[in-house]
Amino acid sequence: MIGRVARSAPLELRGRRVRLRTLGEDDYGGWIAVRRRCRDWLVPWEPRPAGAAAAPEDRASFVARCGARERERHLGAGFGFGIFVDGWLAGEITLSSIQRGPFQNGFVGYWVDRDRAGTGLAPESVVVVLQFAFDELRLHRVEIAIVPRNRSSRRVVEKLGIRDEGIALRFLEIDGRWEDHVRYAITAEEWAERNDELVGAWLVER
Repeated sequence: MIGRVARSAPLELRGRRVRLRTLGEDDYGGWIAVRRRCRDWLVPWEPRPAGAAAAPEDRASFVARCGARERERHLGAGFGFGIFVDGWLAGEITLSSIQRGPFQNGFVGYWVDRDRAGTGLAPESVVVVLQFAFDELRLHRVEIAIVPRNRSSRRVVEKLGIRDEGIALRFLEIDGRWEDHVRYAITAEEWAERNDELVGAWLVER
């Protein structure tokens, strides 16, 4: 029955410093603390139609969102993870809009605590998700789309050397404006060539 999905064990992926884990109701306290402190840092980059309020952040809405992500996980349509460092929530990363058939594609999105920005947690988390996407899910292509002026997010993919495919005009409505996005992508063939390099640089203990 699609409307209700029995909760299964959390899915967990590990990097060198980060632990990525699917979120549940018990994570609400840590999540809302970061969201409240970093609201001005996060909200301007979030998809939202003109005139719409920011997404609700009460406990019930958080639990509903976790449930929706759990259903996506069971359907193989998407995976959402909290980014944890030393037991503390430091952000989120998603692999979403997964399409199978002849496309075999997914999109990665992420945010991190403003106080953690620039410390390498986001690129490490992206490499963990790419490893999962290509080695476990056997996707052929992963994309990351970023508003051009969002320099913090663009630095993440630039650190990883992910290929820039150009500008998609008026790609997504962000905070009430149809924003251009830089589209970055990596294919399974590129991952096979760069796997040792990326895993060695970001995931292997030094």
